[in-house]
Amino acid sequence: MAMLRTLSVLLSLLVPALTTRSPDCGGILTPSGLRYLAEVSKPHAESVLRRDLLSSQAPDPSPASSSRRNQIVSVKVDKFSLTLIPDTGMRLSIEVNLGVTSAPSTTKEMRLSILADLHVEMNPEENLELVTSDCKPTLEEVQSTEEMDSKSSGSDLDKQINVEKVCLEVAKLLLFPNERLMSLAAPFPITPNCQVQYLPLAAPMYSEQGIIISLQTTFQVAGTVIPLPVSPVPFSMPEPASSSPSHLILAFSEHFYTSLFSALEESGALNVSLLSSLTTATLAERITQMGSLFQEDLPVVLRAVTRSSPHVVLEEDKAIVKLFLTAQIGAGSSLFQSFLSVNVDVTAGLHLSVADTRMIISVAAIEDIELSLATSDVGPILAALLEELFVPTIREEVPAQINRVLRQGVFLPHIASFTYTDVNITIHKDYVLIPCNLQLEARTREASTWQ
Repeated sequence: MAMLRTLSVLLSLLVPALTTRSPDCGGILTPSGLRYLAEVSKPHAESVLRRDLLSSQAPDPSPASSSRRNQIVSVKVDKFSLTLIPDTGMRLSIEVNLGVTSAPSTTKEMRLSILADLHVEMNPEENLELVTSDCKPTLEEVQSTEEMDSKSSGSDLDKQINVEKVCLEVAKLLLFPNERLMSLAAPFPITPNCQVQYLPLAAPMYSEQGIIISLQTTFQVAGTVIPLPVSPVPFSMPEPASSSPSHLILAFSEHFYTSLFSALEESGALNVSLLSSLTTATLAERITQMGSLFQEDLPVVLRAVTRSSPHVVLEEDKAIVKLFLTAQIGAGSSLFQSFLSVNVDVTAGLHLSVADTRMIISVAAIEDIELSLATSDVGPILAALLEELFVPTIREEVPAQINRVLRQGVFLPHIASFTYTDVNITIHKDYVLIPCNLQLEARTREASTWQ
């Protein structure tokens, strides 16, 4: 596609040369995304600064100085921006208007400007951490209602504002402090006994297109990380050739989807029981030896289990999953009696969508079914008869059963309090791109405003 250019060189620098650590997905937070984060952080920053600056004013016990002491009476964030510095990090620029008074009739406006350089690094616990590499605050008078000794009053105010503390804690003015960054690597449920976790492999890199992070997915079954085959080729996340209007671009490799279905296989979620419309009596009309096995007419059930790991293939505008099952065909509710064992190879299309922060994966129509007889207690059966009897049940029930397993969706990498909107999924050969916008949850926005 015209909008894409490979990012393999950058991502290869991000990932240590270890066969056990290889990215299978990642994301790019674009300059548009940074602007949005600054926009939603502005009310939060104002609340934090108002609380810190007003509470830092200790009363002066000297009666002589009480009439001259400058008091901050209002805090208003005028400008709040977050911009990208390629190869380095981010620059946070804040302009704060302070209403200052030393007497009821004397008011002036001071401007506190903060210029801070930030970047994200990986700490020894392998969590991402937002750190400040440089911070420069300045304080100047803007206007006054009366003639004042600005030099002395500015000096007094400098003493009242703990500039070092403001710079030390400047990162907390953003709405994604380290607690939210750590939430990126939290385990998320897929099924009751299967979880997914996205682990950052290294600190992000910074290009003109955005902040780039590579992730390795792990899956847990019953609380234990399951071993999965490592992709033979490290995932090279595509990068927009030009500035993207989306806040965030997520990308998932073909290997990610294969690993997901392998984890579901390991958890037993792909082992399904398929109720056929056939009964033992109707089968006996086509397979004569059936008559001697069952004295009453019972529904026929196919109990399918995986015989080898599933495989997902991604092509342009198309995703398919290949399932390799063995179905024990039998009857009996309390005591199941199998009379046939059939190998079933299913190729089905996948449909992908996003709801909030979850990727909804559903099995669409089955494209191909191959049946082969494994064992039989009722004599040899022609392949054509097997297909006539059992393909309709498999075609209808396998997608329905797997879609029940996947109905809750798979959580995408995300940080707490943000959801995804304006999603556009595109499937390419070997990977899936998900450009989307960020949206701060309403309750978080209200909490930050009234904090």
